Amino acid sequence: MFSTRLGLSPLLHSSKQASSALSRLAIPRTTPLRLTLPSATATPRRFCSSHRSADNKDGKKDITMYLQETHDKVFENNRSWAAEQVAKDPDFFKKLEAGQNPEYLWIGCSDSRIPAEQITGLQPGEAFVHRNIANLVCNTDLNVMSVIEYAVKHLKVKHIVVCGHYGCGGVKAAMTPKDLGLMNPWLRNIRDVYRLHEKELDAIPDEEARYERLVELNVYEQCRNVVKTAALQQSYAENGFPVIHGWVFNFRDGLLKDLNVDFETILKDIQKIYNLTA
Repeated sequence: MFSTRLGLSPLLHSSKQASSALSRLAIPRTTPLRLTLPSATATPRRFCSSHRSADNKDGKKDITMYLQETHDKVFENNRSWAAEQVAKDPDFFKKLEAGQNPEYLWIGCSDSRIPAEQITGLQPGEAFVHRNIANLVCNTDLNVMSVIEYAVKHLKVKHIVVCGHYGCGGVKAAMTPKDLGLMNPWLRNIRDVYRLHEKELDAIPDEEARYERLVELNVYEQCRNVVKTAALQQSYAENGFPVIHGWVFNFRDGLLKDLNVDFETILKDIQKIYNLTA
């Protein structure tokens, strides 16, 4: 075993042969060579323990069962919901199939705690919904721009709601002076809102109050961004709708706060530079 471990021939048994082989390996003669052999009574190491393998298998089995159960639960809920709708109105799904005619375009945050229809009592077909992190309306985001174009020009919505919420993680992250990787370009839009309202925000000594005010100002600026679109301006000039609303949802009491955005004043101010009705 000793000679094989060193890469020597197992035929080297004599001390003279071993000494010669060691000298060829350039191992100094003064360096003691110690080999620690395992004791017959030593506790085996756990690096290849069957216990760890069993734990991994059990954990993977639990996760697999959980994923299947949560998947199946959605379909159970769906069947219950569908049956409930038919019980209320036998023609419910026939009406949905015929097309949509929503009154509202809802631009909200992706936060899972704020389902637009549930907190407003709107029914399927009554709101066209777009959601993203921190409810932003960026002119370079073709997703939200396409949603606004379709909702205004084709669905003829009467109201456009930009709804933020207190406790927004996106706004909180934008207030954090650190590199957040891929999120940086997105959060820059919120940081720009802070820059535009820097004096007002810096004058608020309480950090939580400053944070909540930034949530509100972000909603206000996204409403302005909606007003800057050609679809909105042209539809309002021709039809008198849609109008813009800025709301904030409060987790503390479940209520919506209307920021009372002065849509017509914003439109008038915007069109000094962003008039796209011609």
